[in-house]
Amino acid sequence: MVKTIQTKGGIFALKLMFIMFTLSLFIEGTNAQSRDRKWNVGLMGGISVYAGDLGNSMTDFTSEVFTQNLDGGITFSRYINKSFDVSLFGAYGSWGYYKDNVTIFKGTIMHGNLNLKYKFNNGYLIAENAKLAPYFFAGYGYSQFTGGTINNGEDYPIIGGVGLRLRMNDVLSLNYQATYGYMQTAHNNPDAIPYVKPSGYDQIMFHMVGLGFNLGSGKDEDKDGVNDSKDKCPNSPNGIKVDANGCPLDKDLDGVLDYEDDCPNMAGTVATKGCPDTDKDGVADKDDQCLNEAGLINLNGCPDTDGDGIVNSKDKCPNVYGVLAFEGCPDTDGDGIKDDEDNCPKEKGILALKGCPDSDGDGIEDSKDACPTTKGLVIMNGCPDTDNDGTHDGIDKCPNLAGDKTHSGCPDTDGDGVYDDIDRCINISGKSSNMGCPELKKETQVLFQKALQGIQFETGKAIIKPVSFPILNSIAKVMRDNPEYKLNIGGHTDDVGEDAMNLTLSEDRASSVAKYLIGKGTDPMRISSQGFGETVPVDTNNSVKGRTRNRRVEFNVEFLDIEK
Repeated sequence: MVKTIQTKGGIFALKLMFIMFTLSLFIEGTNAQSRDRKWNVGLMGGISVYAGDLGNSMTDFTSEVFTQNLDGGITFSRYINKSFDVSLFGAYGSWGYYKDNVTIFKGTIMHGNLNLKYKFNNGYLIAENAKLAPYFFAGYGYSQFTGGTINNGEDYPIIGGVGLRLRMNDVLSLNYQATYGYMQTAHNNPDAIPYVKPSGYDQIMFHMVGLGFNLGSGKDEDKDGVNDSKDKCPNSPNGIKVDANGCPLDKDLDGVLDYEDDCPNMAGTVATKGCPDTDKDGVADKDDQCLNEAGLINLNGCPDTDGDGIVNSKDKCPNVYGVLAFEGCPDTDGDGIKDDEDNCPKEKGILALKGCPDSDGDGIEDSKDACPTTKGLVIMNGCPDTDNDGTHDGIDKCPNLAGDKTHSGCPDTDGDGVYDDIDRCINISGKSSNMGCPELKKETQVLFQKALQGIQFETGKAIIKPVSFPILNSIAKVMRDNPEYKLNIGGHTDDVGEDAMNLTLSEDRASSVAKYLIGKGTDPMRISSQGFGETVPVDTNNSVKGRTRNRRVEFNVEFLDIEK
């Protein structure tokens, strides 16, 4: 019978809370606890739920659980700033755990905690005067437990929680708060609950609903009915009518309150702080130097059509963006010469060339200078002639040696009739048929031709076969007899095998030949080697004969300038 009454009572309380919540939605939201009303006291009632060794009723939302542990509470809070309050919460009532309609343990709890509260209605997240004001808090508490099935009578829980305040007017609010406590120990009594030894940490949750009352009031120095914290006109004369901000009304009906109206007796605009603006350019007539022409604020109301910062009346080129130095006319390239006098208006230049550039400073403008970045001579179209041979350096292939104009300014250094621009042996007299170089003796040419296929290696290796030694010995003798020769050795393969392996093999074979010749007395400074792999074939790789020809060692001679 008692259980039925408790259940019905709990349902009635929930219905009453719902009715109060619904009615409060129709009440206009106003500022509550604030700088004007810094203190708040609240009376609350609700339930406590338990979680610990014996079970968890925090996740059990049946009516049986919600009607067992009834508690009353009181709160005090003090306004700190828009975001934070400091609050004190106290509760007294029953505490316990029920499972399957059976009381596992039950006792009395007296609890208090001190919290720092963060308010979402701080003007950053939610408006300060919002009807619904959520918050969360954290702190530290003290709890005392009594009862036959309660052990360890005191605890110091860590506190956290959330709440929601529904503001009904400046003084009254309807509050819901969930307070969570994490205990330092477990509190069931093993003597009263056999075979259950307390261990771990108990947890408790208070769910409470109640009314809050804001205390205090703000100052109103000018007695106009608006608190000083909200009064934008705190020194208004006594007895005049003011608006919600405590300021005088708008006498000239121009939409600007008198305390902000620079011309309170003349209808004006909001943009000009209540003063007239005849040309509607946002500059009050009293400050407008071009009263009948719409202009710019930064130019005292005068127009600037081309936007160059010079008013039209003082701008000699009012429709073209210009500079102050030329009274509003443009200098596009910024060279100090205005465009209508500048022959190169888009290139920074010099006054002597009427605004055209001369990058090398030789007195010839770049557009007419064949060598615009190198200082030169007028007779050479702005290019230098270092060797004074009448061929300017821009086309002179031998700019430091006086030469023949018909041969790009180059001389014939070795006097062989082949000029240096095409002579491959500039300091060695040769034949024109061989690009100015001497021709190899016929027997040397035959020897090198014979060496193409006559130098043989072990298959897949760089080891020279003895059959090749006579040819190599003859080549070594040629190098001893002709100290002006420099020998370049090139190794080649067919396309059988991987490309990388062939390249490596050709390099190794050419190097082996070079080492052999050096071993026979050839100066190492007069010999070089390089491998080409299969990249320079002289025949097809689709036949045995072709592949044989492609596997070769080539000898090429360069001529050295030897003093005799």
